[in-house]
Amino acid sequence: MKTSTLQKTGAVSVPQLDLQRQYQDIREEVMAAIERVCSSQHFILGEEIEKLEQEIASFTGAKFGVACASGTDALWLALAASGIKPGDRVITTAFSFFASASSIARCGARPVFVDIEPETFNIDPARVRTRLEHGGDYKVSALLPVHLYGQCANMAALQAIADEFKLSLIEDAAQAIGAEIDAQKAGSMGLASAFSFYPTKNLSAFGDAGLSTCDDKGLAERMRRLRNHGSPRRYQHQEMGWNCRMDAIQAAVLRVKLQHVQKWNELRREHATTYDRLLTAAGLTSRRTPAPVVLPKSVPGAVHVFHQYVVRAVRRDELRKFLAERQIGTEVYYPIPLHLQPAFAYLGYREGDLPESERASKEALALPMFAELTEDEQKRVVAEIASFYS
Repeated sequence: MKTSTLQKTGAVSVPQLDLQRQYQDIREEVMAAIERVCSSQHFILGEEIEKLEQEIASFTGAKFGVACASGTDALWLALAASGIKPGDRVITTAFSFFASASSIARCGARPVFVDIEPETFNIDPARVRTRLEHGGDYKVSALLPVHLYGQCANMAALQAIADEFKLSLIEDAAQAIGAEIDAQKAGSMGLASAFSFYPTKNLSAFGDAGLSTCDDKGLAERMRRLRNHGSPRRYQHQEMGWNCRMDAIQAAVLRVKLQHVQKWNELRREHATTYDRLLTAAGLTSRRTPAPVVLPKSVPGAVHVFHQYVVRAVRRDELRKFLAERQIGTEVYYPIPLHLQPAFAYLGYREGDLPESERASKEALALPMFAELTEDEQKRVVAEIASFYS
């Protein structure tokens, strides 16, 4: 491992994400939208939310959108409105953000974790089938795949399994706005889906926000009740719901950004191609066995939106520390797989139960990725990685 010239010259930092650049590009549009809401003095639900719901539904190819306060709430709404209840079991991936599984538990149901495909980090349909064929003393009611890092899971295989075993299929599309698989967009497959607009997402709010999509009018109406205390109209409550409404300022900001997200996603794909080229040219992907870096895989028929560009890295934690010392931002998504989280200890999983998820948690590293990233910045990232492994 050598001390690089870049380190000696004190080169400027390369952040893992830089929202300031995006804001400067769209500042006038955003401020006009916020002023529109402030002038209206209508801050919760209302016209801005209704228009956003229509626009997101149109963008994804779904018939209905239901805006809410966060991506976590969007998952809960999709699950609860679809009929998931206490005592049910829901199969999901062990390698995702906590909300994928906590939303199941919030319904009173029990998460059933299945391992991932090592190439895509997404839930493995073959392992889902094996888990279902294994049976047990309980009935699985639903399947919740996650489109991790911006690439859709194998929805054709998962839908076939859901149909065969009579399961509801709910998409966790929190990281995948604009992603596609077999010419279908994330959010238009399965019974319902959930998006997150957390500030780090490809389409991001100025705070927390989320949205569920579906094609069933009755399901959409129930989600709208559930987000508003189970109330279809003021002071009438048909069931126990929750307060998870979206505010109008978030909707206004998202409506501005939605007009740009396709372009931003295209830029992310270009950056991913550049990383692939630079890392390969540096000899990092084939120089040794095992290679120091394994590139992310885009599957045939998929349109990846690269919410994150995630490689597998030998000595991942050492590399991350090395890059941080050289002012290069990285992130680990996710250092502890869900089946080993303390909050899910009651499920009885042990280390070794889901080896691919556990291996991914020790190797996955997200490199800087955002639409405004420059090729010079990418070259610096790759040069420092090469320096670490030299």
